[in-house]
Amino acid sequence: MKIHIKNGRLIDPASKTDRPLDVFIAAGRIVGVGDAPAGFEPNSVLDATDCIVCPGLIDLSARLREPGFEYKATLESEMAAAAAGGVTRLACPPDTDPVLDEPGLVEMLSHRARLPEFAHVHPVGALTRQLAGKELTEMAELTEAGCVAFGQANQAIVDTQVLLRAMMYAATFGFPVWLQAQDPFLAKKGVAHDGEVAARLGLAGIPVAAETIAIATLLHLVRETGVRLHLRRLSSAAGLEMIIAARAAGIDVSCEVTINHLHLTDQSIGFFDAHARIEPPLRGTRDRDALRAGLASGAIDALISDHTPVDDDAKQMPFEEAEAGATGLELLLPLTLKWAREMQLPLVTALARVTSDPARILGVKAGRLTQGAAADICVFDPAADFVVSRENLRSQGKNTPFLGMVFPGRVRYTLIDGHMAFDGSLAW
Repeated sequence: MKIHIKNGRLIDPASKTDRPLDVFIAAGRIVGVGDAPAGFEPNSVLDATDCIVCPGLIDLSARLREPGFEYKATLESEMAAAAAGGVTRLACPPDTDPVLDEPGLVEMLSHRARLPEFAHVHPVGALTRQLAGKELTEMAELTEAGCVAFGQANQAIVDTQVLLRAMMYAATFGFPVWLQAQDPFLAKKGVAHDGEVAARLGLAGIPVAAETIAIATLLHLVRETGVRLHLRRLSSAAGLEMIIAARAAGIDVSCEVTINHLHLTDQSIGFFDAHARIEPPLRGTRDRDALRAGLASGAIDALISDHTPVDDDAKQMPFEEAEAGATGLELLLPLTLKWAREMQLPLVTALARVTSDPARILGVKAGRLTQGAAADICVFDPAADFVVSRENLRSQGKNTPFLGMVFPGRVRYTLIDGHMAFDGSLAW
């Protein structure tokens, strides 16, 4: 299939390109940017007038809910959501059922996700068996099966001796470790940021110290082992300051922030809105503003959706009993654009945080629009509105604190390896 994308504004953060350029695709790869190859005759022409052509978005945390939680979402529904959101590549955490701690399970998930219209899936393997924090998994075998990194999802390793051994083993073979920094004892039974809102509503709080103490432990162990650490779902200004200081001291650590923590605060809980029941909890305005600035400066490497579809029954509960999480695959692009507009950032910088920068963390050759690269492409209209409604969300999970809001940026086409995975022009 030969495709010509014409009249678009091409933004490729990896090469710092931002100008009108056509793109030419053949056999699933980009064969020309600007000028067509000699003899190129397209089978299909996509008109991108008034649209931006950029690399497909890369999401470092999206729960697909398979295997084990099909009543919350299916692989088909969440892959449809990814394509509708312009996401062409994603990493999924290991907290499925069963847990991704056996090579066969990883191979099964990867095999199920190989349809042409599905985004590329990169499984994150469990660092310990059953995520129990006691016995290490066979990381080498899991890597051969397709895992790109190892983590614990939302489960902490309480025994620091086990954590040290896990990091030493991973460092020896060059396996990246992705961990969330949250002390399980300080966070125990907490459901909201430990601040004025939680006190007023009578909710059990999780202090910022739960994050900073865990970050301090992890950074010390990185010094000891030399492991390549990626800190997941950063939520506080104090935590960000620690990471900046660690990098200045020569420690190799990357980090990410969720779309929820980039735009919301604990005030978003309102009157016990369970859609704002997020892990880690939404924090104060100062924290949110620091995270926004850190992402803009590059101190925070990537922006993630933290896509976590939850069934309605689990959200229609009292706040402290509701299941944590929010859908996000279809909101990653609009909320990136909203942040860029509010911070007055050039789009080439903002889109880097959801394309080339997460590709670097994944360690894959992706997130770029250059000759020879895979034709994973998102074409979107930055002036068109995206209305967040249950009807518009293709994800089976309709749980998001952004319901009812309107954001800039609507995906027109999503191509995965040159295959049309989403054609939004049919609904325009």
